[in-house]
Amino acid sequence: MSRAAGRRFERARREMVERLAEQGITEPRVLAALGRVPRHLFIDAALAGQAYEDVRLPLGQGQTISQPWTVARLAELVAVPEGSRVLEIGAGSGYQAAVLAEMGLIVFTVERHAELARTAAARLRDLGYLRATVKHFDGTYGWAAMGPYRAVVVTAAAPEVPGTLLRQLEPGGRLVLPLAQREDEQRLVVVRKLPGDEFEQEEHGPACFVPLIGRFGYERDPADPTIGPRGRGPGAGAR
Repeated sequence: MSRAAGRRFERARREMVERLAEQGITEPRVLAALGRVPRHLFIDAALAGQAYEDVRLPLGQGQTISQPWTVARLAELVAVPEGSRVLEIGAGSGYQAAVLAEMGLIVFTVERHAELARTAAARLRDLGYLRATVKHFDGTYGWAAMGPYRAVVVTAAAPEVPGTLLRQLEPGGRLVLPLAQREDEQRLVVVRKLPGDEFEQEEHGPACFVPLIGRFGYERDPADPTIGPRGRGPGAGAR
């Protein structure tokens, strides 16, 4: 990359962070992380010119990289101290994991598409994000062997809160995810783990994500007219 191109991307990244602050993202760690992660390296080179616009971009495999505001909002809702262990469901390009790692978190991320998982793992390694580890698996199972986690963040919309993920939270931990409580409406929610394995849930506005596909999510994409019934997780105690 030429120096001129590098400066252009740096300027666009600064402008993106300024817009995010104007749009209500206030957490300094989140803004600083987004100002450091080179989003243009997490997408196809042909789309690099749109990297710092507030838009979703295609990744292949029917997946997308979320718009910067969405990435920032998820990171803000994670709200855990540096050094915390965090599980991400849906690695995609690896961009959200990179942002969380830049915030000083130890990130374990699961991706169901083998090609995306391989690409994200290589990209994170090459860019020096050694705090982020990628696994190819059905993310609705989580990654219990590396838990418990101070936070779990899901980057795809679930039909209900997966009990498998709630059980991998440490006491006081939080699950951040979009819920598709109706087929045409998603809401971003935070579920907190309380003493005695009780949970409380709060809503944080509308969301727009690809569906969470897996054993405890959707069996297939809800947009598919041949979709079967939703996968049903163990009782979660929260909806």
